[in-house]
Amino acid sequence: MDEEYDVIVLGTGLTECILSGIMSVKGKKVLHMDRNSYYGGESASITPLEDLYKRFNLPGSPPESMGRGRDWNVDLIPKFLMANGQLVKMLLYTEVTRYLDFKVVEGSYVYKKGKIYKVPSTEKEALASNLLSFIEKTRYRKLLQRVALYDENDPSTWDGFDPKKTMRSMYEKCNLGKDIMDFTGHALALYRTDDYLDQPCLETINRIKLYSESLARYGKSPYLYPLYGLGELPQGFARLSAIYGGTYMLNKPIEEIVMENGRVVGVKSEGEVARCKQLICDPSYVSDRVKKVGQVIRVICILGHPIKTIADVNSCQIIIPQNQVNRKSDIYICMISHAHNVAAQGKYIAIISTTVETSEPESEIQPALDLLEPVEQKFVCISDMYLPVDLGTETQIFISRTYDATTHFETTCDDIKDIYRRMTGIDLDFEEMKRKQNDIFGEDEQKETK
Repeated sequence: MDEEYDVIVLGTGLTECILSGIMSVKGKKVLHMDRNSYYGGESASITPLEDLYKRFNLPGSPPESMGRGRDWNVDLIPKFLMANGQLVKMLLYTEVTRYLDFKVVEGSYVYKKGKIYKVPSTEKEALASNLLSFIEKTRYRKLLQRVALYDENDPSTWDGFDPKKTMRSMYEKCNLGKDIMDFTGHALALYRTDDYLDQPCLETINRIKLYSESLARYGKSPYLYPLYGLGELPQGFARLSAIYGGTYMLNKPIEEIVMENGRVVGVKSEGEVARCKQLICDPSYVSDRVKKVGQVIRVICILGHPIKTIADVNSCQIIIPQNQVNRKSDIYICMISHAHNVAAQGKYIAIISTTVETSEPESEIQPALDLLEPVEQKFVCISDMYLPVDLGTETQIFISRTYDATTHFETTCDDIKDIYRRMTGIDLDFEEMKRKQNDIFGEDEQKETK
């Protein structure tokens, strides 16, 4: 370990593993360490089921009705992949897809006045939806048509609507009521709060387009999920890094981040110092360099049945918009099942998540729990959210953000691109993530030279 590296990475969460893979592909010498004995950090999938009971300090062992413990791979952070989103593009460009198999999530739903409705995201679905009145259907259809045609570089598509105007004024121009604003902003554009209403509409338009384009790829929903759980994602990018010469060490306690003249120069572990020019890490390795900005509650629920009101699907997302339950932020439910090789036969995993707003977090997610009853077993986790206190350009220590309550990876990918920009001074170009035609350490056969 007593060597010099371009980059040392601490923690094997998805953010850290993607950056490790990118840096390795770019020719950097990378050392990647984790204090844990498993990959994934906070974004790991826990197996067998007995280990999940131990992690949450539940007494005893899982009942026999739960099946074999090794049939379970339970995510700690519930998220899906947008089919046309940034993470899928990263997977395709780096060819990490060769290590993974995905299934399309079978439906996306929204909660309104105690009932669950399929999210209408096409003109056809909007006209057929029970979520909207006849007048609302016509108005909403016009909104979708306007968004589909909108091109920020072509004023003729703006329909008299400048992209710098607020989304609130766009809704008003379309005569859309509060309920339509709720599911458009929260179930299609996937905002957690209503702050977006008074911001330029272009970001919301692009988010709705992303949802529609992702939906168009596979039809059932805009979301994908990897077989065997989300823990497969960081392992796939770790493998990419290793192919390009990255060195991985698990079960490595980190004793000290070594600094000289205000800059990182190495990491000390078990008495040895590995020197480096730059350091990437998650907040747990540098508690003195991050600030707490809130909390997220996540509740893992094991069910013996699908969600009752949508009983014909093995996977889905349900969004409970903030205004429906008098909150400031949305509540999310991700459901997956034995069909994804993450649970025993006939079992389902539904994970609830939201931003904590009160001193009684568990009571905040009760509307979601009511939709899942009966629950065979639940595991409650309340996590602090952290942000780095500086950009890292002076210390060359680049710290990832804590995973938020959203059920997609777009904000995680934004963090990856932000860290890359601060480390290199340039924007991340997905083209640069492409694997070489012939991997030096890799799996492609080298062409014979003549």
